[in-house]
Amino acid sequence: MTQIRSPRPWYRRMTARRPDEPHRSTTTLELFFDLCFVVAVAQAAGNLHHAVSEGHVGLAAGHYAMVFFAIWWAWMNFTWFASAYDTDDDVYRITTLVEISGALILAAGVPRAFTEEDFTTITLGYVVMRLAAVAHWIRAAAGDPAHRAAASRYAVGVVLVQVGWLVRLALPHGWGVVSFVVLVVAELLVPAVAERPEMTPWHPRHIVERYGLFTLIVLGEVVLATSLAVQTGVDAGDTQLWSVAASGAVIVYALWWLYFDRPVEVSTRLRRSLFWGYGHYLIFSSVAAVGAGLAVEVDHERGDAHISGVTAGYAVAVPVAVYLVTLWALHVRRQQRSRLAAVFPATAVLVLLTPLGPVPVPLVAVLLFVLVAVTVLARRVSVTADGTAAAVSTGSDDAAS
Repeated sequence: MTQIRSPRPWYRRMTARRPDEPHRSTTTLELFFDLCFVVAVAQAAGNLHHAVSEGHVGLAAGHYAMVFFAIWWAWMNFTWFASAYDTDDDVYRITTLVEISGALILAAGVPRAFTEEDFTTITLGYVVMRLAAVAHWIRAAAGDPAHRAAASRYAVGVVLVQVGWLVRLALPHGWGVVSFVVLVVAELLVPAVAERPEMTPWHPRHIVERYGLFTLIVLGEVVLATSLAVQTGVDAGDTQLWSVAASGAVIVYALWWLYFDRPVEVSTRLRRSLFWGYGHYLIFSSVAAVGAGLAVEVDHERGDAHISGVTAGYAVAVPVAVYLVTLWALHVRRQQRSRLAAVFPATAVLVLLTPLGPVPVPLVAVLLFVLVAVTVLARRVSVTADGTAAAVSTGSDDAAS
C-alpha cells in the first residue's frame, strides 16, 4: 500500500531542535542559500582581481574586506540560526528566500563599491538580509520560551545595528572607515551578548558540516581562476601561464587537503565557539582572495596588469599565508600539541618570502605540497605509535594475568 506523505505545513510553532539530534544533515534550502551567496563571493573576488591588477592595491584590499564581511556575517548568522530552529515550513522558507534576495541585491552593488566607493546598494541588500533574520528571531522568541530572552536580544540587537548601517549612508565620506569598524564591532557583540547566560541549541556536527560545505564553495572560486588560467594559456600558447595554472591547481588541492585533513570539532562553550565561528571569516575571505590573486598573476604574465611582479606574487602569497595561520589557530593548534603544529605558521612565513623569488606562484605550490606531505607522514607516524602503544599495553596486561 502506498504511503501518502502529509503536506508541509505553511506555519508551525518554532521550537528549538535538539543539539544532539541524530543524522542531522544540511537541507536543500541551506544548499540553495549557499549557492546564491556564492554569487556575491564571486563578485567580491572578481572586483578584487580587477582592482589589484589596475594598481589600486590598498583600496582594493579595504573594499574587499568590507564587502566580504557583509557576505560572511549574513551567511554565518543564518547558518547558526537554522541549526537551532529550522522548521522547514512555508513561512520559514519564504523568509529565507527574502534573505537570499538581499544577498543578490548586495552582489549587484559590489562593482560600484569598488569603482565608485558607493556602498548604498550593498548596505540596502545587507539590511534586507538582516531584517529577514529578525523575523526568524521573533518567531523563535514566540515559539521557544526556554530561549525567549536570547532570541529577543538577537532581534533587538540586529534591528539597532541595522539602523546604524542606514545612518552610515548619510555620514560624510571621511567617516566611512571609522563608522564601518564601529558597526562591525556592534555586529560581533550581538551574539556574544544574546547567547548569555544560556546558548541557543545549535547542533555542533551540523555547524561543522555547514562550514565545511561553504569552504568547498569558496574553494570553487580558486578552481574557476585556475581553469581560466588554463584557458588563457591555451589561447595564448604561453608556457609560463601553464606553469601558473598547474601551480594554482596544486594550491587549491592543498588548501582543500589541509582543511579536511582531520575531523573538525567545534566547542559548545560560548567563547570558543565564537572564536571558531568568527575566525572563519579569514578562512573564507582568504580562500576567495587566492582565486583573485591567481587571476592577477595571469594578468601580470600577459602584461595586462599595472603592478610589479612582486606585487602580483603577494596577491597570492598573502591570502595563502593568512589561510595557513588561521587554520593553525582554529584547528591544528587545538588538535596537535607537538612541534608539528609550528610547521603551519613557519610555512606561512616562507610563503610570504616567495614573491621575492623569480617564480612566486610555483614556489607557493611547492611549499604547500611539502606541508601536506609533512602532515600526512606525521599522521601515519602518530597512528603507528598509537597502535604500538596499544599493543604493548595489551601485552603487558596479558603477562600480568
